[in-house]
Amino acid sequence: MRRDDELLRKLMLDFEAQDDPLLVHVQTLGADDEDQKVYYHLRLLADAGFLQETGRTGGVFRMTNAGHDFCAAVRDDTVWRKTKEASAKVAGVSLGIMKDIGVGYLRARLVELGIPLG
Repeated sequence: MRRDDELLRKLMLDFEAQDDPLLVHVQTLGADDEDQKVYYHLRLLADAGFLQETGRTGGVFRMTNAGHDFCAAVRDDTVWRKTKEASAKVAGVSLGIMKDIGVGYLRARLVELGIPLG
């Protein structure tokens, strides 16, 4: 299965927007393809350190501080578009690098607005 960066961003932003600090997505026998894809991508986010899977049998996720940073970096649609365009120029860009690219564009935007960054 290929990694779907749009789905990863959507999952993170949707999770951040909910009131519950936990997301429950338990994989069951007979799960359809879409359910399996979502669970796979939640596990990728956990692998990247943006989510932490908890619970005895897994399937319960909490967002980490790095996950909140990822959301902040890619929340803006223009920043996200530029991040995807930049990462497409190099094969095999990790989620961590995508976050860094997004932070770079976000920092550049702040400088454009006259906000000093130190």
